[in-house]
Amino acid sequence: MALDQVDVDKIGTEETEMSFLDHLEELRWHLVRSAAAIVILAILVFISGKAFFEHVVYAPLHADFPTYKFLCSLGEVFCLVPPDLEIISVVFGGEFMTHLKVSLQLGLILAFPYFFWEIWRFVKPGLYPQEQKATRGVVFIASLLFLSGVLFGYFIISPFAITFLGSYDVGATNSPSLTSYVSYMTMFTLPTGIVFQLPLVVFFLSKLGIVTPEFMRTYRRHAFVVILVLSAFITPPDAITQLLIGIPLYALYEVSIRISARVQKKALAKEASEN
Repeated sequence: MALDQVDVDKIGTEETEMSFLDHLEELRWHLVRSAAAIVILAILVFISGKAFFEHVVYAPLHADFPTYKFLCSLGEVFCLVPPDLEIISVVFGGEFMTHLKVSLQLGLILAFPYFFWEIWRFVKPGLYPQEQKATRGVVFIASLLFLSGVLFGYFIISPFAITFLGSYDVGATNSPSLTSYVSYMTMFTLPTGIVFQLPLVVFFLSKLGIVTPEFMRTYRRHAFVVILVLSAFITPPDAITQLLIGIPLYALYEVSIRISARVQKKALAKEASEN
């Protein structure tokens, strides 16, 4: 739908139709404000220095991490003990660059609600009033799904993955580099936050008529295979951690079917009332 739709509908009022360049200029300022929020939060993370790494980045390496404590409280058979790893920096200036990279990544995570809100402010005027009403609360839902995915990756996937990969023994000394460790932690969190947006994506595709609940039910088995493959990309080659991400994703798929069915039901009801 054209972003100037709202202006066309308001011909004769004080508002005037915006040109394509006007829309680009407006989008630019939304992106500038979003980038500024990310940078500000990244700076706050960066100035926390060593304490941030000790209490956040390196936390899954310690036995007092909440996930390890909870599993051990269930019984010895469930107890996980993190490996004793010595994280090393093998590149001159590697600690500084990694600190900068991690600060920007966490700045992006923390600023996601504001970033999505800015993008939504740009898109929303192009929707019809009924479409705006139907998508009420989308910023909150998208932010909640994204942060839930990141937290799931941090508290669930990372402890199991670290325990498996760090304890794997073929006779070599396991001293991972700082860059390698941070890359894996990023892989466990950011992609998970993104794939947790599945229900929201299905909602919009259902509104457009591209996805239907019948289609999703028909290809349920295919979706399960795709989810397992996706889980293999997100997690290390460990069946347990793949299931840890695969099961929630499949649950989100089932929830998405219900969401699609609800959207379809409302669309049919509206069509029947108009006829």
